[in-house]
Amino acid sequence: MRRSTRLLAVALPVALATVPVALAGADSASGDRDANATPVAQDPPVDVGAATSVAASTKAAASVAAEALAEARTPAPAAIVGVAPGRTIALRVRPGGPIALRVGDTTGLGSKQRLGVVRRAGRWLGVTTPELPNGTLGWVERRSPAIEVRRTSWSIVADLSRRTVVLRRAGKRVRRLSVAVGRPDSPTPTGRFAVTDKLSGGDYGPYYGCCILALSATQPNTPSGWTGGDRMAIHGTSDPGSIGAAASAGCLRAADGDLRFLIGRVPLGTPVTIRR
Repeated sequence: MRRSTRLLAVALPVALATVPVALAGADSASGDRDANATPVAQDPPVDVGAATSVAASTKAAASVAAEALAEARTPAPAAIVGVAPGRTIALRVRPGGPIALRVGDTTGLGSKQRLGVVRRAGRWLGVTTPELPNGTLGWVERRSPAIEVRRTSWSIVADLSRRTVVLRRAGKRVRRLSVAVGRPDSPTPTGRFAVTDKLSGGDYGPYYGCCILALSATQPNTPSGWTGGDRMAIHGTSDPGSIGAAASAGCLRAADGDLRFLIGRVPLGTPVTIRR
């Protein structure tokens, strides 16, 4: 059940098509380690024009109010499973079930292994990993001597319809950034994921900008003829004009300044929610 560790490779111009790209989340033609984790009567006649305007204003106000309410909540810190140095852990298909796969103390991209916890069932923790399909969890026993459970108050929420990524701490918005999202033929997958790696974009090509936050998500809908990998990421871009558009092969592209802000704060294992 092992999956690719390559990031989504950028769809390069023909002249650059032979340039190798290790990631499966770098996108279209123009195409980060862990210091912040802690060991979360009758109506009168209606004026239709005025009513439409009022309805629109009411809807906008409701949207703002809902967002403010969401930010006012202070969720419990998220749990992160770290694999002890030199150890390997078994991830099971369900609590107490058969083994789906084993993972070591480092990721396929060379970072310390930090798995974001998405669900709990008694003494079992359900974690997200790119080694399993989106939405499929691996389960590890909380009392395993090979793991250390930490917590973080940081979280990332991507809103595809608004084409934004919001960084929160203890539920409070810290920064909002505009991003490019997946094209209609390669939409950005939704769900609950986690940050797996923090990488230098320059190590993979100029189309990644300064930085890459690799995610546990994979892209099941790569463009026709795609020869790159399937790993998803939030990363920079050599085409800043694409930010705010549906322009990528699925990854979320942001400005370098925003990426540096993210990468300097979130620990590996930070929860990432991607929603429409």
